[in-house]
Amino acid sequence: MTVIDKLNDINNVIKELFEFVQEDDSTKQDFAEYLSTMGGLHASPAQMEKLFIPYAFERNLGTPPKSIIEIFNSSKKSSSPDVAKSLLNAQYSVFRVEKILKNGFELFNLTNEKQYTVLSLTKMTSFRGIGIGEFIVARIFKHNDEYFLIGIDNMLPANRIKDAIRYAIVKIVQSPWLVYEDNHEKEEKIKNDISEMHDKFLKMFGSDEFITTNRYADNVIGILNDEDNIEEFNMEEAKKPLENYKFFTIQELNNGYDNFLENSLGGFSSHKELYDVGIIFDDELGLYSIPFYKTFCMIFEDETKVSDVKGCVNYFLKNDSISDKIIKRIAKKYPNFMDKINKVLESNYTLDSLIEEYKSEFLKRKIYSSTSVLYHSTVFSKSIDFIEQTEAEEEKQKKPIPSGKIGRNEPCPCGSGKKYKNCCLNK
Repeated sequence: MTVIDKLNDINNVIKELFEFVQEDDSTKQDFAEYLSTMGGLHASPAQMEKLFIPYAFERNLGTPPKSIIEIFNSSKKSSSPDVAKSLLNAQYSVFRVEKILKNGFELFNLTNEKQYTVLSLTKMTSFRGIGIGEFIVARIFKHNDEYFLIGIDNMLPANRIKDAIRYAIVKIVQSPWLVYEDNHEKEEKIKNDISEMHDKFLKMFGSDEFITTNRYADNVIGILNDEDNIEEFNMEEAKKPLENYKFFTIQELNNGYDNFLENSLGGFSSHKELYDVGIIFDDELGLYSIPFYKTFCMIFEDETKVSDVKGCVNYFLKNDSISDKIIKRIAKKYPNFMDKINKVLESNYTLDSLIEEYKSEFLKRKIYSSTSVLYHSTVFSKSIDFIEQTEAEEEKQKKPIPSGKIGRNEPCPCGSGKKYKNCCLNK
């Protein structure tokens, strides 16, 4: 099969998928509502197609939730089922353009740190203005050992590397598997590290679970990485239970693009209000630090001691960073788990149906904890360096310049290391 034949096959399937979401009873109403929400009811065909791509690849419908492409595949309306199946494994990430080819690109994926040669489904003239070293937010997928570019949603110039890295980190926190997806070597490193750190955690704390508060959570995680500090750590003080268990919204845990990296560096101890944190080390999925873990458990011990029971239950079920294994761990610990959950939700779930409803993503793939994954992310390390450099620069700006005469060629008192005439003289 020629390259043109392959591209035609893929484009035909995408066209069939586009027609499916507009016409099939299972999707057409939802797609119309989606277009209305996005302001696309009167969009041109080109604009409509651009809105359709994220809908098809990111939308889930039904119970248990299924992606639009899964629904399309089960309908058996595709002229090329193999191509349609391949679309399920599409990657959406931030890429650096390494080379521009006659019919595609060589790209470096910032999230899984892997190089790709991708063929474009459209003419390369569509991508005029994109240069080597620039960053693109794009969707690619693999079919028969070749990679294809579905579309580019955004482009950043090379000098906006900090923004590209920030965007990549947000994607990783939201979808940790992006770090090791399609990168077997990276996943093996994560698995080996989890195994070693799990043994270390058990040795230090005598259990795979340590309940503390946000005042001490950073220290618990810190001594796991630097066990020399364990002698200075007051473990008994850190384990003291709270007097009251209250669930509330923590603004600092907002994963918004603008603030979450800085908030992450501040750690749990920087948060204003006191709350419990469960430090859990799962032998398969890694290290979790879960706010209100004990509060959630108290619902099944004595719910009269918990403030905002329903809010806490919804937080644990709807929070995508809390895995199905954490829910199953708590359910195993408390025989009354499902009775309490169904009472709060006014439902009739079994544990399996509850997991299918709220944690279906964890049933589709193995998702290691964000904490364990970020240890292996180069862009995360770089983002910390950038933030620390920025904070250092801001501190220099705050330093008062001593009064009195300073020689033009003397070291600048701000501590920059430059001569005064090349630094703060004219500020």
